[in-house]
Amino acid sequence: MNSKKIIPLALPFDDVPDDNQQSKQMVSKQRLKELREIITGHQRLYYEEDSPVIPDSEYDELLRELKSLEEKHPELADTDSPSLRVGGAPNAKFSKVTHASPMLSLENALNKGELADFFSRVRSSLQKIHSALDSADIPILDGDLAYMAEMKIDGLAVSLYYRNGEFVRGATRGDGKVGEDVTENIKTIGTIPQALKGNYPMSLEIRGEVLMFKNIFEQINRRREEAEEPLLANPRNAAAGALRQLESSVAAERQLSFFAYYVVEAELMGLKTQSDVLKWLSGNGFPVQSAVALCGNVQEADSFIEHWRSARHDLPYVTDGVVFKLNDTELWNRLGSTSHAPRWAIAFKYPPEEKETRVISIEISVGRTGALTPIANLSPVRLGGSTIQRASLHNEDEVRRKDVREGDLVRIRKAGEVIPEVIEVVKEARNGSEEVYEMPKTCPACGAPVVRLPDEAAVRCPNRASCPAQIMEAIIHFVSRNGMDIKGLGEKLIEMLLEHGLIVNLSDIYNLDKDSLESLPRMGEKSAQNVISAIEESRSKPLESLLAALGIRYVGSRAAEILARNFPDMSKIAEAGIEELSNIDGIGEVMASSISAFFTDESNRSLIEALAAKGVRMDSGSFAPQGSIRGENEAISKLAGLTFVFTGELSFPRSEGESMVKSLGGKTTSSVSGKTSYVVAGESAGSKLEKARQLGVKIIGESEFLELVKANG
Repeated sequence: MNSKKIIPLALPFDDVPDDNQQSKQMVSKQRLKELREIITGHQRLYYEEDSPVIPDSEYDELLRELKSLEEKHPELADTDSPSLRVGGAPNAKFSKVTHASPMLSLENALNKGELADFFSRVRSSLQKIHSALDSADIPILDGDLAYMAEMKIDGLAVSLYYRNGEFVRGATRGDGKVGEDVTENIKTIGTIPQALKGNYPMSLEIRGEVLMFKNIFEQINRRREEAEEPLLANPRNAAAGALRQLESSVAAERQLSFFAYYVVEAELMGLKTQSDVLKWLSGNGFPVQSAVALCGNVQEADSFIEHWRSARHDLPYVTDGVVFKLNDTELWNRLGSTSHAPRWAIAFKYPPEEKETRVISIEISVGRTGALTPIANLSPVRLGGSTIQRASLHNEDEVRRKDVREGDLVRIRKAGEVIPEVIEVVKEARNGSEEVYEMPKTCPACGAPVVRLPDEAAVRCPNRASCPAQIMEAIIHFVSRNGMDIKGLGEKLIEMLLEHGLIVNLSDIYNLDKDSLESLPRMGEKSAQNVISAIEESRSKPLESLLAALGIRYVGSRAAEILARNFPDMSKIAEAGIEELSNIDGIGEVMASSISAFFTDESNRSLIEALAAKGVRMDSGSFAPQGSIRGENEAISKLAGLTFVFTGELSFPRSEGESMVKSLGGKTTSSVSGKTSYVVAGESAGSKLEKARQLGVKIIGESEFLELVKANG
């Protein structure tokens, strides 16, 4: 079966006459077989490969059809049916962790009728249990049952294990019984306590959700789009993919977050309700989402659903529903669970929000690498908590596949609740005036003839050296936080500099002076001086910053750092061949080819020579070799083996402090652990400072850090 394309087959089940039971059973058996294969494939893509190909709503409908057929035909039951599975098989590249108690999934309610059935079913089951016991062992159900309502976070379920208050292991849900050991990746999540404070048992297991906030997801996708890497589908896949990487640096770069919601064997700690559990978690340093409420009756549950139907879009993370749990944990024990889900909880799923709007026009955006991207300008429409006016159509093939034309009525949604996308054209609404869209033959920014290579989807402008759109985007990227981090030199100022002829190309940034900046509209003396100071500081940024800033295709911050660790200066990278580059761990053949092609281009070589002539640093400083191509007799860096964490308000950008450490061979992380060498604490330092004190990690101030850097070169 194709791992990326799983197409459900429509069988004529409803067309089989009711009186032909044998034929109907044959069709049911065939449809069951196909549904099980289809859903098993989708479960593998979602849980094991973190790359689903259909929306959750479509998956839910397939699963619902399967369960319905299985209920109608118990004689066709299969103990290996995907309807009975929890999650996916643990990946063999990780050590396995057997859960002390199963990590189950939740049943879904796709409408209010199904939710009402759940509430009724719970009450009825408890009444039967109470009657059978004929005792006061459980509360008499003469009033409404209280439910804790919590927003359903779209992330990856994990379990955290603590021994004597110290975090010792983190595991994914896996198949519910056996998960993957992702301890090192969990440690990169700064909000997860590495050491507990207050009262806690000797052995403790906390469960919750690892997620990625929407702003981080958007930042990552912007960087991937600039590097022409495939975009991440949604925050959930981005978080899951990072957590299941062998290199914890990937998880650290993704800036993951965590919300706790469950304590295993909470009753042994005297926690008798879910509201008690959430309070205990919050009071003991675990992040707990604030979008929760105790609902005393069904009406309050309904009010919670309606309030968050639109308000959920204002949350900084993606949610797709509401989880309702009986608040009394003693009742959990009475009701028990099925093989895959508890009977005391359910997830109400919001339907996917889609809207129709009109394509006003299709315009072309020219990117930093010359790629021409068609953009649909839309009649403004409110969707997912924001007004949508534009949606990327990605490339020429995508426009053809969906047959999007100017004037079309289209149906749109937010992919992963974040990225606006055109789902389909409402073709029956066409009036005949729409024309098939043709990609331009010349670049709209410079007029150069565009090209499309046989193995690429992108149409490109080859005029890299003088195309104003490419120059503009290249400069924006060069000065960005992920490049040379030249503060104050924003997009609007760059546009003015180009319009006034103060800069023509990227290297001209280093020709700017205070007087020329002050001559621009709304540019004061202080602002001009700040920009000039930032430009001057950028000349001494380490080699990895320059490499990331140059916009070499596929080379982001991490690849730039790898190159800087393996080569003494820019000239050696330029001289390296594809084979030499691809032999470096973390580079690979595709990236190596891109790097080699970049340095083969004469205009790129001229740019680097111009930057070098203007004092921009071209060497890697005292980076320590790590299995690199450098000689073995180089001096070992003074900070090699030391790990730093920065916290609080410092007089210099945190990224600058991290660059200082890395240039001297040290490491930086975002979270404090027993392996941390120094915590550099500025004003208003918070939980990281407290954690450092608890763990006995050495804490130094800003001045001590700078002295340490100075003393080590």
